[in-house]
Amino acid sequence: MCGITGWISYQRDLRREHTTVDAMTETMACRGPDARGTWVHGPVALGHRRLAIIDLPGGKQPMSTETPERGAVAMVYSGEVYNFTELRAELATRGHRFTTTSDTEVVLHGYLEWGAGIADRLNGMYAFAIWDSREQKLVMIRDRMGIKPLYYYPTHDGVLFGSEPKAILANPLAERRVSLDGLREVFAFVKTPGHAVWEGMREVEPGTVVTVGPSGIRTDVYWRLRTEPHTDDKETSIARVRDLLEDTVRRQLVSDVPRCTLLSGGLDSSAMTALAARQLGAVGESVRSFAVDFVGQTENFVPDPLRATPDTPYVHDVAALAGTEHQDIVLDSQQLADPEVRAKVIRARDLPAGLGDMDSSLYLLFRAIREHSTVALSGESADEVFGGYQQFFDEKARAADNFPWLVRYDRHFGDYEGILVDTVAKALNMEAYLRDNYRKAVSLVERLDGESDFENRMRVISHLHLTRFVRILLDRKDRVSMAVGLEVRVPYCDHRLVEYVYNAPWALKSFDGREKSLLREATADLLPRSVYDRVKSPYPSTQDLKYAIALQENAKDLLAEPSHPVFDLVSRAWLQDAVRSDHAGTTFASRHGLERTLDLALWMDMYRPTVELP
Repeated sequence: MCGITGWISYQRDLRREHTTVDAMTETMACRGPDARGTWVHGPVALGHRRLAIIDLPGGKQPMSTETPERGAVAMVYSGEVYNFTELRAELATRGHRFTTTSDTEVVLHGYLEWGAGIADRLNGMYAFAIWDSREQKLVMIRDRMGIKPLYYYPTHDGVLFGSEPKAILANPLAERRVSLDGLREVFAFVKTPGHAVWEGMREVEPGTVVTVGPSGIRTDVYWRLRTEPHTDDKETSIARVRDLLEDTVRRQLVSDVPRCTLLSGGLDSSAMTALAARQLGAVGESVRSFAVDFVGQTENFVPDPLRATPDTPYVHDVAALAGTEHQDIVLDSQQLADPEVRAKVIRARDLPAGLGDMDSSLYLLFRAIREHSTVALSGESADEVFGGYQQFFDEKARAADNFPWLVRYDRHFGDYEGILVDTVAKALNMEAYLRDNYRKAVSLVERLDGESDFENRMRVISHLHLTRFVRILLDRKDRVSMAVGLEVRVPYCDHRLVEYVYNAPWALKSFDGREKSLLREATADLLPRSVYDRVKSPYPSTQDLKYAIALQENAKDLLAEPSHPVFDLVSRAWLQDAVRSDHAGTTFASRHGLERTLDLALWMDMYRPTVELP
């Protein structure tokens, strides 16, 4: 896992721009604390920061090679390819010779053999850029599900690119400007493919190849979710899911550094942890597992509309049955509300996400884990793949002409537009933005011949979660983990598993009337009965009133700065009411509004964006 960046300028010699190239590269230091490197030749500059996972002595980047055509091909690469040993063997039969045991070198030689077609052969999470001097072109490729981020910014004579926007923004050519459309994306809680919030910047979309040449930029899609008939019966489907999970967990356990699992006590992470424990146990190793908890939460837990049970008892049941070396990371409200932690999260994400303690706790969890492990396996994305969220079963969400999660989101968190200045809320017109986005997203879903209206609707809901929702969570997981140099792998994003389960009819995915039926039965022999019976519970959030009080105190400090630019967006009157309210800690909407406002204010302080307002 690493951080990459680069600059292509067909009209200048970038050997004179080392200071800027170094600045771009250093923004990625958190993603790659182990080594740095740059490769600058004429119109191209590549920068790399390395987090060493496979072949620690080798695999240094940027990696380059001279071709028989007397042209250099150089690459910067971030991620992991889990089938690199098979590809290496195939390339060796075609005459390629390797000097390292890294997956990086395999990908580079794969490009030499198959060009951009290498993307079709990769199983993994990756984002990389290859400069091919033979054709004076840059080729950028991103994994199918969008696990690893990659952004680019076209210029008048080339392009800037980076793993994160901050790498691009370190170049003076990139303007720190956010239009109304960018603000809409900030508030939408829907990931628009290609959108990067910052004006002029784009993301390389998942499953896409972007080629930059002297004549311009071309985009080619090499993978997308396809609708195919599912002919397997229930028992065969359950067995196939188990086989795929066994294989993907086995592949993703490969590492030359300490690894662990993230364990929440839910079905997804429990099944994944149990599989990892069984596989490593067969070779005499044990699994380390980590979970997040809050001081007093388990003892004083109160069920709410989103979470019926605390995580910790289920976590401990799994750890005991699977025999993991387990550790709870227990956080208090002071840590969660610390403005310095909030700033680190915003710096990691480059955006004011507004998720408050759920982002802070994730950052603090990852930071604690990094003291023991460099790689962690996560249960992320299983809900989107197998149909685990409540909105899959909520009749109102199913029937809505809208993104299903937003129906439930608005129900529990309220109308966030209430925190905005009236003119801003009207100019954003979020209802129209989301309506247009929704219709575009639905238009991409292929209907299966003979599929009933109900089954088609459930296919649409699944597709929306896999293309517009999970990418928000994957980006969050990547940015926050890499901010502390922790590589998080996501077995449930294996494209073979995603394709197979996506095409299983909803009647099969929910054959027992519950969420994630296929996953539950495929791993039933590994699970404690408590976890098998447990209802889906989202990522935990503190219930401690002291956290909400701390937010109010932070907001009071903000109100003491009447000229702060955040009040061009956020209603001062709303914030004044919120800091006086006795209910800020007892309603999701009030607390979420405070978290959103504090994030916006810090983001403006840190990034100094030019925000285009009405």
